[in-house]
Amino acid sequence: MKRLGLVILFVFSLSLLLASGFAVAADDSKVKDATNQVESGAKKIPDGKVGEGVDETAKGIGKTVSEGAKYSGEKLKEAGKAAESPAKTAWGHARDSAVGFGHTVTSFFGNLFSK
Repeated sequence: MKRLGLVILFVFSLSLLLASGFAVAADDSKVKDATNQVESGAKKIPDGKVGEGVDETAKGIGKTVSEGAKYSGEKLKEAGKAAESPAKTAWGHARDSAVGFGHTVTSFFGNLFSK
């Protein structure tokens, strides 16, 4: 019985932790690093290191496209989460139910005694 209580406590706390979400802000440092790689490769070309410069520039462009797509996806995901309506708490549901019940009772007695 004690183990069951510990398991339930562990699962409940884990579910709360996961439900809170690990909102990680989008990090654009990888995109900036890839962009810097393109720049440094392009700067090598006029210095006579054409092969090395073109190679580094091409790799940098590939990384920039890849990391830029990841960054854009993260930003879109964050925007989607920001646009979601906040979830109601248990108190919010209980309050709405009580208000609805109060309106029902009021209209019932209003109709009963108005005739």
